[in-house]
Amino acid sequence: MSTTTPDSPSTGSPRIAVVGGGIGGVAAAAFLHRAGLDVTVYEQAPQLGEVGAGLVVSPNAVRMIRRLGHFDTFLAKAVPLEVGWEFRRWQNGAILSAEQLTDNCEALYGERSYVAHRADVLDAVRAALPAKLIRLGMRCTGIEPHADGARLHFGDGSVVDADVVIGADGVHSVIRGAITTPTPAEYSGMCAFRALVPAVDAPAFARRPVQTLWIGPDHHLVHYPISGGKAVNIVAFAPAGDFTDESWSATGTVAELLAEFDGWDPRLTDLIKAAGTPGRWALLDRAPLEKWSRGRVTLLGDAAHPMFPFFAQGAAQAIEDGAALAQCLAADTGDPDRALRTYEEIRLPRTTRVQQLSRGRKEINHLPDGPEQITRDAGLAQQDPLVASGWLYGYDAELAAREAYVR
Repeated sequence: MSTTTPDSPSTGSPRIAVVGGGIGGVAAAAFLHRAGLDVTVYEQAPQLGEVGAGLVVSPNAVRMIRRLGHFDTFLAKAVPLEVGWEFRRWQNGAILSAEQLTDNCEALYGERSYVAHRADVLDAVRAALPAKLIRLGMRCTGIEPHADGARLHFGDGSVVDADVVIGADGVHSVIRGAITTPTPAEYSGMCAFRALVPAVDAPAFARRPVQTLWIGPDHHLVHYPISGGKAVNIVAFAPAGDFTDESWSATGTVAELLAEFDGWDPRLTDLIKAAGTPGRWALLDRAPLEKWSRGRVTLLGDAAHPMFPFFAQGAAQAIEDGAALAQCLAADTGDPDRALRTYEEIRLPRTTRVQQLSRGRKEINHLPDGPEQITRDAGLAQQDPLVASGWLYGYDAELAAREAYVR
């Protein structure tokens, strides 16, 4: 067994280990590196990559990505949205409401909204982090917290000592077990499908720079272009039956996905027919945690606040976590315990709100046709979702952390 530490800092700042090399973990490391702190990422995969396909990147995440200094990398493949949250009726595609983003979004929040492949977002944040600070093939198997930090154990038998540990290791987090005993996940009764359609095979309506949501009884489906417009991302939600596999590597079939939307508008089913083999996973519901930190160990992203994807904020909230956490640790290098407590105080209420709103969208989107559905549709037509989202899109995670140290 070998014992190592993250590269020793020259400034006396704490040695920080980030467990998990997804978007949240790499973003956190990039912000920490930008702040001049010593950080190393430990990722179990042999190479960095993101499972899955599309993401909506809203202004609250975009402003953080821009500050990392490689925004051109992001823009090279991200698609700026002209319309977001275009709700369509399942049966005939009638537009129930549409969020006009061109000019309006930037005028309100200083940034546009984009859609992108998850891997392209990861590349954009990784560009701000030297490759030597990412250690691949490091599967964390356990953690021993102590007063001055924690010792990490890895599958190859190696051990790493760090002054601060950040668990960015996802919904099945190993690090979370050292902080709290969360309540067991509950079966939501839903599953999700994800698939990609090459743009050349997609109908014109799906290639538009629009985030489109088709809503109907017990189901909804979202599509938008990604990868510089070269592909259309599909993510769909349906009753799960006895399917309970939460793994993102599990797959379904186009026939299964098509069967879920039998009888829906033919334009939508034509889009599904053009899809490649879809991924399929069960959605498990997890209550918000009451605490994220213990001593010098903390959590971020899905390890801290796994949420249903109905609000399109999972990756955005993980990026916010990383930005805020870096600010706290940089402002409080002499007292990492206090920095992590401050980080939790800033972030936990906001992410809990997003978790709860995401959970609530299931019932709203999946109403059967009838009086409640008619009332919902009328409400969609009357609201201004872009203005109503000010609390979400106008938020500045770094500023919130700085202000916490001024108070």
